Amino acid sequence: MDFSDVSLTALRVFRAVAEQGTFTAAASVLGYTQSAVSRQIASLERAAGTDLLERRRDGARLTAAGRVVLRRATVVLDEIDATARELSGLPARAGVVRVGWFPSAGAVLLTRALVALRRTDPAITVVTREGSTPALVRALRAGSLDLAVLASAPPFRPPDAESPPLTVQTLAERGLRLAVPAAHPLAHGDYIDVADLRGQRWIAGPAGDDLVMGAWPGLDEKPDIAHTARDWLAKLHLVAAGCGLTTVSALLTAAAPPGVRILPVRGGPQEHRRLLLARLPHPPTEPVARVADALRTAALDTETPT
Repeated sequence: MDFSDVSLTALRVFRAVAEQGTFTAAASVLGYTQSAVSRQIASLERAAGTDLLERRRDGARLTAAGRVVLRRATVVLDEIDATARELSGLPARAGVVRVGWFPSAGAVLLTRALVALRRTDPAITVVTREGSTPALVRALRAGSLDLAVLASAPPFRPPDAESPPLTVQTLAERGLRLAVPAAHPLAHGDYIDVADLRGQRWIAGPAGDDLVMGAWPGLDEKPDIAHTARDWLAKLHLVAAGCGLTTVSALLTAAAPPGVRILPVRGGPQEHRRLLLARLPHPPTEPVARVADALRTAALDTETPT
């Protein structure tokens, strides 16, 4: 085992594969060919004297040795980046906290937390990125994020099966809501009866998306999907235009555009979503702990009856 000739490029490529989950995705992010990524990983594994990645049909998964190398590589790469910033005369970033969030969490929860932090902890800089729950979990493990706000749907399970397990806290658990055009007959009451959802047109996320929401779960008919969109804001504006109905997290009630009512549904199967806060299982720094506290407080402030 000889790491004396391991290049920083190989370490960056390895971290990118760990974060992206596949050689192809890592190559795309880095601007490399897939064969170049494979060569860098092969050189690192030769230096380690063992496999660092388990090649699977659904992507690449870290081995036990790979987790050790990733942990050390992250420290090295972060120090190199800090050195480059210092030599360039850029300000120190000791108070930077990197937060990932799933689509829709940024509309209310994250923005409220950031506003509160500017008031209580102005020295902390929060850098955020949106992503699917699986992508955010990989980024946590790759050391690219300090905290991640994740979504979980029934059956509720840990966000990943890797070891060691992530430290995960439930911020909130809420029932799904239904977004309907304000002029729609279903929008005139305080709730919608599930029996009235037969024959409606729906706006849903593309098949295969993480936690796709659109048609009300458990309908006794095949839903008529009129439109598909990834962006929740696009979905809500389609609802406002009278193009169909869509399910949304209760978290979005405060962010609904004009022309949309977001209402609970009574009767039939109900489905909940959990809002989770995850981090790696080591003691957080003071800035990370402060940001986590702000996210927990924001989650409590956005609670609505289910």
